[in-house]
Amino acid sequence: MRRLLYLSLIERLKTLTDDNGQPVIKTFDLWNEQVEFIEQEEIFAMPAVFIEMQPLKWATLGGDSQQADATVRLHILTPWDGSSRDGSQFQEQTLARFDLLDRIDRCLFNLTADDGQAQIYMFRRSGTATNHNHGEVVEDISDHSFRVTQRIKRG
Repeated sequence: MRRLLYLSLIERLKTLTDDNGQPVIKTFDLWNEQVEFIEQEEIFAMPAVFIEMQPLKWATLGGDSQQADATVRLHILTPWDGSSRDGSQFQEQTLARFDLLDRIDRCLFNLTADDGQAQIYMFRRSGTATNHNHGEVVEDISDHSFRVTQRIKRG
């Protein structure tokens, strides 16, 4: 299920393109505190989306099927382009990050995935956090809740 979720998110987010048809998001990866260790981290292009899977509590539906209500947290990293202060020459390019966040939320709304063993559905934005204390890299967070049903087979 985790593999299905990860790859489905990336596939969907790659559909976000700029005016030249190029992907808007330049880097995808699993979250590993990249902002905390930015000096030691492998260099990555921005905007970047890092995917953090929240803990799940599974309920058995019967037989070999289980279900969970789940949340995935997206860490969206963009470069800080300067002051957003009214009248600043950098205001427009700095506020463009909000447009990107809105585009990501719209892109992911109602995401579904099914690999024959797991189904992901009812994908909805459930929380956001806007970064107001940053250096050269801005980390905004978007939480998305969904339901997952998975068949468990031994083997």
